[in-house]
Amino acid sequence: MTTVGIVGASGYAGGELLRILSLHPHVDVEVATSQGHAGENVFKVHPNLKGIADLTFSGDSPEEAATKVDILFMAVPHGTSNRQIPKLSETGVKIIDMSADFRFRNPADYPVWYGWNHTSPDILEKFVYGMPELHRNELKSCRFVAVPGCIASSAIYSLAPLAKAGLLKEVTVIDAKIGSSGSGNKHSAATHFSERYNSIRIYSPFGHRHIGEIEQELSLLAGSKITVTMSAHSVNMVRGIMTTASVFPEEMPDAAMVWKTYRAMYGNEPFVRFMMDKNGLYRYPDPKLVVGSNFVDLGFALDSHVNRIIAIGSIDNLIKGSAGNAVQSMNIMEGFDEREGLMMAPMRLV
Repeated sequence: MTTVGIVGASGYAGGELLRILSLHPHVDVEVATSQGHAGENVFKVHPNLKGIADLTFSGDSPEEAATKVDILFMAVPHGTSNRQIPKLSETGVKIIDMSADFRFRNPADYPVWYGWNHTSPDILEKFVYGMPELHRNELKSCRFVAVPGCIASSAIYSLAPLAKAGLLKEVTVIDAKIGSSGSGNKHSAATHFSERYNSIRIYSPFGHRHIGEIEQELSLLAGSKITVTMSAHSVNMVRGIMTTASVFPEEMPDAAMVWKTYRAMYGNEPFVRFMMDKNGLYRYPDPKLVVGSNFVDLGFALDSHVNRIIAIGSIDNLIKGSAGNAVQSMNIMEGFDEREGLMMAPMRLV
């Protein structure tokens, strides 16, 4: 059995890691840390896990937790792992970081998108971007994983086939909508129910920090610099992300060619579903259809009026956009079937 620890296990991403890993057939969760809830039963914070995760939150430091496990999940705020992981890396533990601190390949991207300088560029270059569908071979032999951002994940999944096919020539425009859980479990006036309910709020009309990740991954696939812009909205739901991207190719492809690009990249992927139904109630991806699952639903439409490809993606931001991709990456690292612990049907929210 592989032993794992979760640093910061009282947050939403930490709770989903506990939910998935507690039922994983090849994993024992040995440590779940929370400085604010040390000594409390896990189900006091995550009541859905009563009878599932028989654990007590530990007050262990990350260094102490690392000495007890094979793999350490770091579910801590952005800017924290950057300071902690250099010392943790000396213990020999494998690390899967849920924050943004090791997602970029180029340390110069951090002051641009996060406003601080990366202090450990030598470790940064050892991290693999934890998107299994794009980096599976690298994950097989790595020791450090940086889990992608949630909005970035939905956008990259939907646009990757088009980037690889050379169709992203002009600026790609992304519209992103995300539920309240994307803000984490720390309260603020902006996340207060009375302010958020019955609202569609554009909180980042441009310059969203996930743009850097999207450009990085799409540029790698395209073999040239890809530029995107994005507007992000908070919407009246708890879980889920939908990204709708507008691509303006030099020459407009037909539907058969676009289908071919998507199937060539994702045809054998266990967690990628194509949602394209001309007559159904849900004709395109909808976050409602992936809640609680590790699936990413993809679709597209062709707008001949302005020669535009519309690429659509939907994920559960806490699963495929966070804990699910983390566990899928872990499965690949450890040589498990990458579906272990993750092949669950989405919840039907009716």
